[in-house]
Amino acid sequence: MNIDTPAFLPTPEPVLEVERLGDEIAVLCAHLDAATARLLDLIREFDARGGWNTGFLSCAAWLSWRVGLDRGAARERVRVARALGTLPLLARALARGELSYSKVRGRPGRHRRARRADRPRLATRRSDR
Repeated sequence: MNIDTPAFLPTPEPVLEVERLGDEIAVLCAHLDAATARLLDLIREFDARGGWNTGFLSCAAWLSWRVGLDRGAARERVRVARALGTLPLLARALARGELSYSKVRGRPGRHRRARRADRPRLATRRSDR
């Protein structure tokens, strides 16, 4: 028997169950990305209003203290929140769960290129499976 060959073939019921689990994972990820979009909206507004200026040097420093984010992760959230403020179509795609946070958080140059057309289709989530 070849090591790469499964000892049995799955029956239709387990295959359907695994597909259902996969669908649930995809839906939950979309919900998390939508919640992340709301979080980034709040961070952008808090930063713009200077809510962190109560003894902290930056919004990222405040986020690190207040919610326990690593300083690098906090800086990244603030950077992405600010960038999405200038990319409304991408921000809406993230809010709808059609675009993942990991695809939005790319390099600033990528945001500048995307701003020209503001096209969420460049990095949309696969939903055709």
